[in-house]
Amino acid sequence: MSFTKAFSPALREIRILCCQTAPASAGTRQFIVSKYPVIKQHNPDLPVMIREASGTPARVFARFERGREAHVELDNLSASDVEAKVAQLLGS
Repeated sequence: MSFTKAFSPALREIRILCCQTAPASAGTRQFIVSKYPVIKQHNPDLPVMIREASGTPARVFARFERGREAHVELDNLSASDVEAKVAQLLGS
């Protein structure tokens, strides 16, 4: 999945959780820096929430229509692996 196009209207919200300093969250932080502007450019009305908290394991949640939620763990993944996992999650 490419982040250079609008997501499905069934996707209601994306929440990204990670630690500001932990090495396990480094790939997730890099993903945020590189892909967040692109995602918002193509999906300006989609809420994308980023929550950083000390000791929080890196993971991403997606909320779809009818309240269905799914998530994937992102700890210890590179930025490209994070991108692949997020794409997989959003395609579900």
